[in-house]
Amino acid sequence: MTPEVHHHGAEELCDAGLEIYARALREGHLPSADAATAPCLIDNGILHPAVDDLDRLEPVPPTVALQRLLRSSEERIADERRRGQHMADLFEPLIRLGPNTVANEDTPALRILSSKKRTGQAIEEAMAEGTSELLAIQPHDSYVTRRPDILEGAMERDQAFLDRGARVRALYQHTARHAPYQRVRYERLTGDVEARTLDEVTDRLIIVDRTVAFIPASADRNLALEVRHPALIAYFVNTFDRLWRLASPMYPQAAHQPTLNGITPRQHAIAALLVEGHTDADIAERLGMNVRTARVHIAKLAATLGSESRAQLGYLIGQSGILDREG
Repeated sequence: MTPEVHHHGAEELCDAGLEIYARALREGHLPSADAATAPCLIDNGILHPAVDDLDRLEPVPPTVALQRLLRSSEERIADERRRGQHMADLFEPLIRLGPNTVANEDTPALRILSSKKRTGQAIEEAMAEGTSELLAIQPHDSYVTRRPDILEGAMERDQAFLDRGARVRALYQHTARHAPYQRVRYERLTGDVEARTLDEVTDRLIIVDRTVAFIPASADRNLALEVRHPALIAYFVNTFDRLWRLASPMYPQAAHQPTLNGITPRQHAIAALLVEGHTDADIAERLGMNVRTARVHIAKLAATLGSESRAQLGYLIGQSGILDREG
């Protein structure tokens, strides 16, 4: 099995890092080899070698660790502001030339939005002008789910859109069915609104009135692309419509998932990704769950098929024929 890439922001801690740090706090120290799966702890100075034994790691107090992470975040924000000011200074003389060279130019067919805040503003502006329809594909986003203010703001925006007689159609991964904030959202929204789910969805897509769309423009989703080209809009709408027809209504949902020879639909979806060679992290991201939950499902799938190793699990999935039948 290929080791998973350990990757996240400098001012964040992964699940593995949090568990190792908590253990170090409880026990006072741990062998350096035990932190190999979470190098972020060493990089951020949260664990450091003991003075009398370099093979032993000791934790800094949580208050110190928090201050270090916050300082890193503040420095990154300050760097972005300096970069933004530098770009503004560079373009300031060019902007003065603008009226003489590009006067009366129509709204561009493609426009880069340079931050999540700017993207949110552009979506709100488009919906404020919209009158008929919002189509949205919303994969799991842990940043958004940790921000009640963002969720509440989106709900108010969508309700105002519905109140003008428009309709909302949203696609999520199946895991969204179990998210409390989603149930609250669709219990509170009134009007022509419907949500459906699939095992996997595309990356984020928002289409307003079939005239403007928003898609990610960078891997970290900090940049977005505003699209107004009719051919691209038609392509996005066609993609959405095809996925919509394949999806299942989010509510009401059955209390228990049906099984096929002891294999649940979720395990069926995981099995298909396993045989394609995806890592646990890839599977978790594509199905909208955290890595720990994905591994629980993989362990249950292995137990059902009687597998004792990852390599054997792939072989048994193929031999079982579960991927040849409807999941």
